[in-house]
Amino acid sequence: MAIGALSNSTYHAIDEEARAEVDVLNSRLDRTTQLTKKIQASLGRLEATGQSVRDVAGPLNGETRRLQTLSKNVESVLAAIDRLRQPSDSKDDEEQIIRSGPEKAGLSNYLASIKRLSISYKEMQTSNLRANQGTMNDLTRLIKLGNTQLENHFDKILRGETPRSLEPLHYITKDKPFPVLSQDKIARLGLIYSHVAGNYANGFESSVAKIYADIRGPYLSASLANLAAASVNTAKKKNPGDIYQAGANGIGTYTQAMEGIFIAEYDNICSIFTREDWGPILQATCQAAVTELARTLRELNTHIKSHLTTDCYMAYEVTEIISGLSNNLDKRTGELKGSLSAALKPVRETAKSSLAELLEETKRKIGNLQTLPTDGAASPIVAETMQRLNSMVEFLRPISSIMISLGDGGWKPGAAANGRTTEGIPSLASFDVGADGKDLFAKYCLDTIEVLLSSLDQKARVLLRSKSLLGVFLANSVVVIDHTIRSSELGPLLDGRLDSLDQWRKKATVMYTDICRDISVYLFDTIHTNRTKRPTSGHADTADSASVVKGLNSKDKDKIKEKFTQFNNAFDDMVGKHKSYSMDREVRAMFGQDIRQKLQPLYERFWDRYHEIDKGKGKYVKYDKQSIAGVFMSLAS
Repeated sequence: MAIGALSNSTYHAIDEEARAEVDVLNSRLDRTTQLTKKIQASLGRLEATGQSVRDVAGPLNGETRRLQTLSKNVESVLAAIDRLRQPSDSKDDEEQIIRSGPEKAGLSNYLASIKRLSISYKEMQTSNLRANQGTMNDLTRLIKLGNTQLENHFDKILRGETPRSLEPLHYITKDKPFPVLSQDKIARLGLIYSHVAGNYANGFESSVAKIYADIRGPYLSASLANLAAASVNTAKKKNPGDIYQAGANGIGTYTQAMEGIFIAEYDNICSIFTREDWGPILQATCQAAVTELARTLRELNTHIKSHLTTDCYMAYEVTEIISGLSNNLDKRTGELKGSLSAALKPVRETAKSSLAELLEETKRKIGNLQTLPTDGAASPIVAETMQRLNSMVEFLRPISSIMISLGDGGWKPGAAANGRTTEGIPSLASFDVGADGKDLFAKYCLDTIEVLLSSLDQKARVLLRSKSLLGVFLANSVVVIDHTIRSSELGPLLDGRLDSLDQWRKKATVMYTDICRDISVYLFDTIHTNRTKRPTSGHADTADSASVVKGLNSKDKDKIKEKFTQFNNAFDDMVGKHKSYSMDREVRAMFGQDIRQKLQPLYERFWDRYHEIDKGKGKYVKYDKQSIAGVFMSLAS
């Protein structure tokens, strides 16, 4: 019982203790719950307070940002105002530099001042503030004044370096290069040009480019003026009839000086201006000098046309010289070829037309002849014509170029140029005298010779009534032509092409020896075959003159005597005329040989048969075979 009572009390104590712990835990849980509720209530109040703060702070933050932006804008405006005020504030300083000029202020400082003024003007122009209009007008005036003074400074520097003229012969004779501008002045001129050209779309249209051409152009013209005048003066010969000689005119020296001074000027231009402006500025600078060259060439062309037969060679020489000048300048500068081509055109056209005109002039001169030498001597026009052809050989290069442009036969009246172009200046390659050039010139020479002989033949038939005299005249003319060719530089060009001269020789020989036909009639006898004792016939060596004469009746003997008499008279007359004619040794030998071949065999045969007709008294038979052979020999010597 006691044990049971103890156990119940123990259990009761443990239960109470457990309940107490539970109560403690419940109490703590209640407090935790209460704290949670309080925290939740505090969070709710805090959220409400935060929302209130946000509702109040939001507008304040936006306003603050707007105020910050406004502050920055105000600062920018103030800075812009400061910048806008700066040009106005510095205008007086820049104006002082501008008005002092580039010489006093220094070119670099002066250019920098103009650049600053230009920048300030652009900034004011961008702001477009009405308050700046007055300042902008002042800046415009200063910039314009500055550019004007730069142009004046450019003008002054260039004029100081440019003499009125120079003596080209000093540099040509001493083989010295023509002078150029000093490097110091070139540097200053280049700086000014670089600044001024920026105001133009094309630098060569700038004011300083025009100033350069206006100053240097007259210098070039004045330097070359004396040589231009000398070219015209040297065209006038003391004896107008003299044939022009290569190099006699001053055009070669003139163009040599022009090439040297133009190249020196091109070097100046390349050092001052930019590449794209070199060509136009060179053209503008040299234009006056090229115009003077064109005027000089027109005067030379007028002179050449007035003295074509003697001075056509000048046209050939001028064509070659100016073409060489053009090609050299074009190779060095790439410019002026068109201008020089236009200047040369009148002379080149005269050179081209001269080839046909010389042929026509030959015909015209011969047609106007009123007399020809009565002794059969060659007319002076033959030597003149051949001298002209021989003189052309000295100008074979330009003549070949002209003939190639005309084409084969293009020199004949009315002939076309075979479609070849003849415009502009020929290239250097066209002056290469190759096979084509030599062949064309040879054909021209042969055409000239044919025109000469044909025209002389026609004229001689009118003025010289005698065939023999006509033959002598033509033969002498052929010999003059042949001798001129073989003794000159025409020989190699016409070698193997002179068949036409052989034809004219034969024609002349036929004309001259036509008299042999009339004389030979007296050496023909009549043989009667129906007679019992007819004359012995056969070779002269077998003829027995005594028996032949014995077999003749009196009437036949009288006829033979008459034939001898007629032959003697005609033969003596022919020999007298032959000796009276003016014949070249070659012509005399040719004609004498031909007469001998035609008459001597006939006479010897006739003499062998009938020389006994006067029994050696010489009354009728004037010549024996030996004596007449001597006469025939004398005809050829």
